[in-house]
Amino acid sequence: MSPIDDGELPEKSARRANPIDGHVGGRVRLRRMLLGMSQEKLAEKLGLTFQQVQKYEKGVNRIGASRLYELSQLLGVGVDFFYEDAPVGNAMAPMNPGFAEANGENYIVDFLNSREGLELNRAFTRITDPKVRRSIIDLVRSLAAEAGGHPPE
Repeated sequence: MSPIDDGELPEKSARRANPIDGHVGGRVRLRRMLLGMSQEKLAEKLGLTFQQVQKYEKGVNRIGASRLYELSQLLGVGVDFFYEDAPVGNAMAPMNPGFAEANGENYIVDFLNSREGLELNRAFTRITDPKVRRSIIDLVRSLAAEAGGHPPE
């Protein structure tokens, strides 16, 4: 009896992205947004429609090896960038453990992958005065405490 007949392999859904494809697509999106590049611009450079780029970024469509290499060149990163902190098995686990964050702290990566996280990070890094930066951190902690959140120390 094959593993598929035996039920050892999970059923694949046509509507649900493979976790690795979703992760790689999310890393494409992260890098594109860090560069301030639109989906339309990236699509134009790849000779694709922006809808295809959307599907790549959501993990709906798998990115082939040659396309991933092309993306790495266009986005100025190594191919390994797209696999950093990729899911292993059924759980999120860093592929290269060491100084990586614990699995429970993936919310930081998720936040930095969001539009708000990227905008906040870009704006914050443009502030050069250490006292202003400290004031912003104190303000955000205060607002989070008022909202009932408990920011990590």
